[in-house]
Amino acid sequence: MRNSKPLLRSGPTVAAAAALSFALAGPAAAAPGISVNTSGSTVSVSTSACTQMNGQWGTASLLNSSQTNFSQGRQAALTGTSAGQSAAWSNVAPGTYTVTVVCSNGTTAGTQSVIVAPSPSPSVSPTSSPSRGVMGGIGGSATDYGTVTLVAGGVLVGTGLVATAWYLRRRDRPRHL
Repeated sequence: MRNSKPLLRSGPTVAAAAALSFALAGPAAAAPGISVNTSGSTVSVSTSACTQMNGQWGTASLLNSSQTNFSQGRQAALTGTSAGQSAAWSNVAPGTYTVTVVCSNGTTAGTQSVIVAPSPSPSVSPTSSPSRGVMGGIGGSATDYGTVTLVAGGVLVGTGLVATAWYLRRRDRPRHL
């Protein structure tokens, strides 16, 4: 017979563990940071962590894998309002980059890695079409045979049908000695 008491005792333990994990995750999710997005070859960053000093919000930097210092990358000034600031870089080559935002008071708002994927290669445009239309048929033939070739083929097929019928008719007759 099964005893259900250990299952009931583990219930509060599981609930306490779940509540602890949510409590620890809560402040980290609410902390200000940066949000990085890519769209094609454009990388953009947004934050609400910076305050304006001397008319400036701060600077964002886009670093490739060989650059380690904030001042080495492509820099862009943050623009926006006290509710949120942003910066963007266009024509970014495919690769892995690190985006770092430094506020005008010298504090780092955040650092995040981003991957810029290569753009898909262009395919055949939907406006182009074959000059002679679709060439269907057995074997996907694409050769346009002339009238003489088609008539010769028809004659061979017809001759084969007549020969087959003649042979089968002769087999049906009883043979007498």
